[in-house]
Amino acid sequence: MARKSGSHNKSMFEERIKNEMNSFLRTELKDPRLMLMSITRVELNQDYSVASVYWDTFDSSKRGDIKSALEGTKGRLRSLLAKNLKVRHTPELNFSYDSQFEDERKIENLLKDNPSGE
Repeated sequence: MARKSGSHNKSMFEERIKNEMNSFLRTELKDPRLMLMSITRVELNQDYSVASVYWDTFDSSKRGDIKSALEGTKGRLRSLLAKNLKVRHTPELNFSYDSQFEDERKIENLLKDNPSGE
């Protein structure tokens, strides 16, 4: 039973980090490159020391610019998280492009192009 509760707490903490980061991207950082993306999910490692932060954009031509902007603001984002989350240790942030939505769009386009399934 305790494990389930721990898993629930972890999920809630991941969601909170995601929401805080999306808010910071719009209100605190004001980098135009970061206005083109959003944080889609956050996954914490077992001891909560590292957060894998996944992001997506509808403008795939800007992925490189966005990744550079995220890497450049990593320290600032972590500081903002530390201030708002009020936890003893703020996780290290690792950013990755979330290709899940792009893959889904490709599949949808394939289905549209070939409705008979051939």
